[in-house]
Amino acid sequence: MGMVENVLTWIPGLILAITLHEAAHAYAASLLGDNTAKALGRVTLNPIRHVDPFGTVLLPGLLFLTGAPFLFGWAKPVPVDYRNLHSPKRDMAWVALAGPGMNIFLAVVFAASIHLLRFVPETWLEVLFITLQKAVLINCVLAVFNMIPIPPLDGGRVLVGLLPMKPAIWMSRMEKKGLFILIGVLFLLPLVLGQFGIHFSPFELFVGPVVRALMGAVYATVMLPI
Repeated sequence: MGMVENVLTWIPGLILAITLHEAAHAYAASLLGDNTAKALGRVTLNPIRHVDPFGTVLLPGLLFLTGAPFLFGWAKPVPVDYRNLHSPKRDMAWVALAGPGMNIFLAVVFAASIHLLRFVPETWLEVLFITLQKAVLINCVLAVFNMIPIPPLDGGRVLVGLLPMKPAIWMSRMEKKGLFILIGVLFLLPLVLGQFGIHFSPFELFVGPVVRALMGAVYATVMLPI
């Protein structure tokens, strides 16, 4: 498989995983009382309404072309006014959980679609099989990564909704610092330690095992071997 074909097999899963993740946040917020995203046309499964030109297309493409060991990206964040929610503290947790929930749902759909390949012409079989496998992987990675319990990731916002009020307020104040903490631990620290000959990969140590377990559960659900 050539480079162009390889890139193309990543694109469908990556774009749908990132954009429908945000669509799920928008739908959940609307159902729970906040129509901010709906007024902006974000309560839709149309990926185009959620695409961020840099975060959804350019950055993942650059990471792939430069041989980065991971793909990273984002869609346009969904605006949520927690004051409009029926129960702000509890409902923000549900809104946050909707994103990773969508990714797990998509992973199951893509895995189940592998069964349909028996009806596909042989010339398309390999490309579609690889595309579906990569889509399952991307959605599982995005679901697990976003559930890291540090704001502004979804897992951090779920944790804020579950904690008693005082620790929840303390945790919510990490919203602006959390992204820098994640970048430092996940990307910068491994680079620094690598300069001293120390191999440290938080993705391999912490994210990878959970992703593999989730993928195993997804494939088992649709009765396919991982």
